[in-house]
Amino acid sequence: MSREVSLVTGGAGFIGSHLCMRLFDEGCHVICLDNYFTGRLENFGSRYRELTQSGRFEFIRHDVIEPIVLEVDRIYHLACPASPVHYQYNPVKTIKTNVIGTYHMLGLAKRIKARILLASTSEVYGDPQVHPQSETYWGHVNPIGIRSCYDEGKRVAETLACDYHRQHGLAIRIARIFNTYGPNMAVNDGRVMSNFVCQALRGEPITVFGNGDQTRSFCYVSDLVEGLCRLMDSDFNEPVNLGNDSEITILQLVQAIEKILGKPLEVVRKPLPQDDPTRRRPDLMRAKQLLGYEPKVSLEEGLRETVGYFADELKVPVPDCLKH
Repeated sequence: MSREVSLVTGGAGFIGSHLCMRLFDEGCHVICLDNYFTGRLENFGSRYRELTQSGRFEFIRHDVIEPIVLEVDRIYHLACPASPVHYQYNPVKTIKTNVIGTYHMLGLAKRIKARILLASTSEVYGDPQVHPQSETYWGHVNPIGIRSCYDEGKRVAETLACDYHRQHGLAIRIARIFNTYGPNMAVNDGRVMSNFVCQALRGEPITVFGNGDQTRSFCYVSDLVEGLCRLMDSDFNEPVNLGNDSEITILQLVQAIEKILGKPLEVVRKPLPQDDPTRRRPDLMRAKQLLGYEPKVSLEEGLRETVGYFADELKVPVPDCLKH
């Protein structure tokens, strides 16, 4: 890759930090923009010194709700808290980030003639009545529910991106990201993967909402980043699902963690949160045909990396299963 300048908004976050390091390793000059609400420089770990001394990596503390002027070739717009715990903390700020922040980034891309990738979400499908979910499905979303600041915010962000493409000829890419996990997730992320792993490592009961029969499809972060890079390099301007299409129930996830840790886990049940989707699995046909995209990391392999990461974050003994 040539020495392109890539801007990653939300670049110090979970997915953003992995994407920044991937782009850096490919030879890009990377600008990591983050307001550090959920992002943190610690996500760059031992590589922080290498990045800062390289001369082609910049950190900018900035909130995308406010305009910014930069000269870049590509924009990966990932800025927005993605877990219910974080985006419901300040729902008005969340929808402003999704709508006003996206408006600013699209405006920047238009002015400097940059290609822009919008990190959208599987949440645009809401609690789907079609399974699996393909990009042609319009979704089943509660527009006034407690999740709508994120769900509807991302739907409006997609609308803005498509209108900039139609009206101004802007080169857009839209990634509908399904459940992603791996190192650099926050301990207090609040989503099922981090909750279960952290509770298991602390020796606490696993909190299962509802009966545990609801399903998710978990994608390891390196597979997701591969999809983002392939999508940005493509010439496709419509939404593309990215994730892993292996679907498991929440109780099967508990069993998978039990297998990794080599011990049974106690489960406690609580009522299902409002508007929580009961089924979620991406139809990846578009990504496979257009991008040659195929997730490679198995759930067992990804869980081992994730458990090891959280054990280090929580300062608890590394499980025996990870010592060899």
